[in-house]
Amino acid sequence: MIRSVPSAARLAAVLAGIAFLAVPAAVAAQSARLSVEIDQAARVQLRGPAGSVIVGNPLIADVTVVDSNTLYITGKGYGVTEIVAVDSIGRTVFQSEVVVTAGSGAGRVRVWRGGQATEMACAASCSPSVRGTSGPMAPTP
Repeated sequence: MIRSVPSAARLAAVLAGIAFLAVPAAVAAQSARLSVEIDQAARVQLRGPAGSVIVGNPLIADVTVVDSNTLYITGKGYGVTEIVAVDSIGRTVFQSEVVVTAGSGAGRVRVWRGGQATEMACAASCSPSVRGTSGPMAPTP
């Protein structure tokens, strides 16, 4: 005897399969590499509420938690770090490699005096930025 599956049950099974296939795409979107310019911020909307946020290297990037679903990632220093947000039971809701770059460099100048570099912020004129002066350059191999 062949039994026919009602069309409503078939439709529910198809929709469940589509939902299952869509989940990895959402995870991939939350795991993509994120580029942030130094001294700029990028908004990240989480796919679920975060209970904790971990920053691999806080000298490179910082995170401000606006609410349980929204983060702002600020570039603090040049380099690459990782940021992970987990929910209240430890499941990952966001994980991304964050690359902090100089971006367009518009309005910024680095002035070298010997081995000392001074970051300058420029508009109509230039002034030392809050980054100030770096120490002597490390020897290059």
